[in-house]
Amino acid sequence: MFLKVDNIAIQELEIYSSLRESAFREDGSFIADSPKVVNLVLESGVEIKSMLATQEYYDEFSELLADKDIPIKYLTTKEEMKKIVGHKIHHNCMMHGIRPSDVSMDELGDEVLMLDGITSAENVGSIVRSCAALGVDSLVFASQTPHPFNRRALRVSMGYSTHIRTHVHKDIKRSIQEFKAKGYRVFAAEVATGATMLSEVRTPKKWVLIMGHEGRGIADEILTLCDEVVTIEMQRSVKSFNVGVAASLMMYQFKNKGIIS
Repeated sequence: MFLKVDNIAIQELEIYSSLRESAFREDGSFIADSPKVVNLVLESGVEIKSMLATQEYYDEFSELLADKDIPIKYLTTKEEMKKIVGHKIHHNCMMHGIRPSDVSMDELGDEVLMLDGITSAENVGSIVRSCAALGVDSLVFASQTPHPFNRRALRVSMGYSTHIRTHVHKDIKRSIQEFKAKGYRVFAAEVATGATMLSEVRTPKKWVLIMGHEGRGIADEILTLCDEVVTIEMQRSVKSFNVGVAASLMMYQFKNKGIIS
């Protein structure tokens, strides 16, 4: 059954316009948009509160939706959706869901990516997509970093935020020490004197790779706490990669380089 939307100003639809690029609400509410993202989230089993879509979307994906627990299916037109979200759109569906809870450090996997001060939701989304593609399923970051279920990050990740376990730390220095105590080797990605070239890195079974701020990189006081600093070989005229690209290159190498005991 569909609930046809005749009045776009109803309170029930307010969340679709208010959560434009922010992360989520205290109850974990988030908004996903576009068929590829929405469908991947649906397949992940995340709790769904409602959907807002056109008849074309509901018809095309009727089989996918048939066995999904979706309390409310709002039916509208693409033109009305534009009014609801407040800007031009190219998709025909949106979804209100409740993001999975962040996990404790003990619930993380053996391969962990840690973000130190990254501020761009697009970079977070790109990194998450690479994590999912390469099989690094654990992501650690501070509360100031855009969450992978931030609307833009979720969109850039193509919905693969649902494949990642997330842990929000309160103090990166303490977290590094805790990871070490749990048997992880902690690597920092940074251009620094004496750093190990990425082509020469050897990774143990349990590792943490820290990616730094888009502009500042990783502070010296953090680097000194790490077991090893790793840098990517570059032409002398180029100072750095985009952090999303760098994370992808490093994770690939970490996953495929010879493991040390």
